[in-house]
Parts: sequence; C-alpha cells; structure tokens
Amino acid sequence: MGERRVAVTGIGVVAPGGTGTKAFWERVVSGRPATRRVTAFDPAPFRSRIAAECDFDPLAAGLGERDTERLDRAAQMLMIAAREALGDSRLSIAPEEAHRAGVSIGNAVGLTQKLEREYLAVSDAGRHWVVDPARASPHLYDYFVPSSLSAEVAWFAGAEGPNAVVSAGCTSGIDATGYACDLIREGSADIMITGGADAPIAPITVACFDAIKATSPRNDDAEHALRPFDRTRNGFVLGEGAAVLVLEELGRARRRGAHIHAEIAGYASHGNAHHMTGLRPDGRELATAITSALDRARIDADAVDYVNAHGTATQQNDRHETAAFKRSLGGHAHAVPISSIKAVVGHSLGAIGAIEIAACALALEHGVVPPTANLHHPDPELDLDYVPLTAREQRLETVLTVGSGFGGFQSAMVLTDAERKAS
Repeated sequence: MGERRVAVTGIGVVAPGGTGTKAFWERVVSGRPATRRVTAFDPAPFRSRIAAECDFDPLAAGLGERDTERLDRAAQMLMIAAREALGDSRLSIAPEEAHRAGVSIGNAVGLTQKLEREYLAVSDAGRHWVVDPARASPHLYDYFVPSSLSAEVAWFAGAEGPNAVVSAGCTSGIDATGYACDLIREGSADIMITGGADAPIAPITVACFDAIKATSPRNDDAEHALRPFDRTRNGFVLGEGAAVLVLEELGRARRRGAHIHAEIAGYASHGNAHHMTGLRPDGRELATAITSALDRARIDADAVDYVNAHGTATQQNDRHETAAFKRSLGGHAHAVPISSIKAVVGHSLGAIGAIEIAACALALEHGVVPPTANLHHPDPELDLDYVPLTAREQRLETVLTVGSGFGGFQSAMVLTDAERKAS
C-alpha cells in the first residue's frame, strides 16, 4: 500500500477586506490593502495606531445571539470559517466515522479580547489588585484555555477524533495544519478540520508590539504602511481573522467525488534555538525547513512554481527570507515568483499561516500569483522576483508557503495540484 496522501476539500476564510473565501481571494488578487486606523478602541496612546481589521458582524454572518455573546471574537470568526469550509467540502461526518475525524487549530495569543474585557471587569478597570470574581463571566474559563477553540469546532462538526490547539507564535496556523496532515498520513485520522484563528487587535497586544517597535508607525498612511521587501519598510501591521481547511485522505476524497482544491504534499518545522525574536542573516534555519518540506514531498527545488513568503516588512525578516530562498532553492530562487499577501490582510499572528495556505490552494486552483502590495521601492539587497503590485496569471503545479515566528519557529509547507502526482 502506498503512502496516504492529504487532500484539501474545503476552504473557509474570514479576513480583512471580506468575509468568505470568494471575497478574500478577490481582495488578495486585487492587491488592495485592508489596513486602516484602529476602530476597535481608541488607539491614540499607542505608537502604532493602525491595523487590518475584519468588517465582521457575527450575527449577520450567521451566529446566534447566545453564541455571539459567549464566544471571543477569534472563536466567532473561527466558527464562521469552519461552517464555510464544511459546506464547501460537502462533508457530513457520520456517527460511525466520527472517531476518525479530528480537529487541529492554530492560535498564538489566546482569547485576547474577552480576557482583556474580563480583567477590566473583575479589577474595576485595573484599579484593584484583589479582583472580584463575582464580576466575571461564567465563560471565563473558556477564555483562559485556548483549547476551547478546537473544542467548539469539534462539537459543531461532530468530530470525535484527535483534538488539539497548536500555539507556536506566528507559525501556529501552518503548524496546526502540518500536524493535521501527519495524523492523516500515519493513519490516525481520515478527516481533519484544521486552520487557525486569532483576534489580537486589542490594547494589550498593541502595547506589546509597540514596546519592541515591531509594528509600523506609519499612522498617516495606513493603507500603504505595510511594505514587504520594500526599501522603505518599517514593520508589520496587526491583522485578525481565521481560515479553516477540511483535509481528507486523498483516496477517500476521490471515492466520494469531492472537489479537491489542492494536495498538501510536504511539511516541516524547525526551531533555531537562537533567540526569541532574532534571526540569523544567512537564513539557514528557514532554509532547513524548506528543504525538509520539499524532501518530504519528493519534489525538487526547481519544480516550485510560486512561493508565498512570510513577508512581514521588518528589516530583519525580509533579509532572512531572501537569504533562505537562495540557500534552499539555489539558482531557481531568481526565477520563481515570490509574494507576500500581508500587505493586504495584515499579520494575524496565529491565523496568518492558515490564511496563507488557503491563498496558496486558491492560487493553484485559479492559476494566479497574488501580488505584493505596496512594493514601490525595491530594495536592491532583496534581489528576487517579489511580484510587485500586480497579480500574474500563471499555470501553477507546486506552491511553497513559509512562516517564521517569535521563539525561533520556522515552518514550510508544499502544496500541489493533486493530479500532478496522480497514481
């Protein structure tokens, strides 16, 4: 029996610029940034006062009033994305196969917005060291434990198999999906509902990134603030959102006549054991993850047709990535188109890896390379093809997506047209 393969049969997205996969894809391809001045709270006291917010109304999106009140914003967006992904897959999990269906969700900063709200309530807006538990919501425990995210999805879908939240900083979404793939490949599950969700646009998160000057202070030009690979780049812009993928063992998906968006052919993750936020300029650690993912997929570097970059628009990351692509792809690094969608949708921390996987699957399906928005002033030090401003139509068979996270996490995933390796 050959190795079990993993198909993407459902996609659901809630992202800045539009709720739903269709709206998300159209926004990304258009290269129109969704970044703006923060509206969720008064950002005036902060260094960076901009973000890529979702125009998301949970009631309008289909959540009931009780769930809207009970769930944190990250969970609300996750549930809407999960509903879309399951509907797109046309998958109904039968009771007799529920134990073969699991959930794996990536999240970086927990249930931030509800936790902050609850702290303000029990401490009288921070005035008292000794808090009053009587003021707390009965759902406070769910906000304190991020595993409530995957539990909500499992309850909704009727998935009784493996269930986990993966929290690895900004690679959480890609790592959660990689874990889900591994469970299918090894035979522990036949179906996995996976992805990532984060809603970090809150005062506490903004203050943290202000402290290390990681976010852009270009407050007078929010739409053009996030500039991946541009010589004028000066930091990322926070985002929020969720993306959910339905994964199935490929043979099972074909037998039931499922539409297959893409195949996930390889995944790898490495830690640099170097620094919480620092990256070596030679790109060695990310290059190792890329090479391992390609080896796992049994695909040569020169077969990669498109690279979805991490592309945060920090000075350090963009140099590190450029070096990593050259190290891992060799001469092909100068021929392959590379782009970052973060200039459009911002950096949603634990969600962005899953959102970018969704973008890669859609790029394969539609034969379009998304552009790097706001790349008006190429940095001569970053001398690869970063697809400035305008999308390109191109036949794609193999796509590479990468992520880099605080803590030294480096991850890579390879997606292919499922028919490319048809047996």
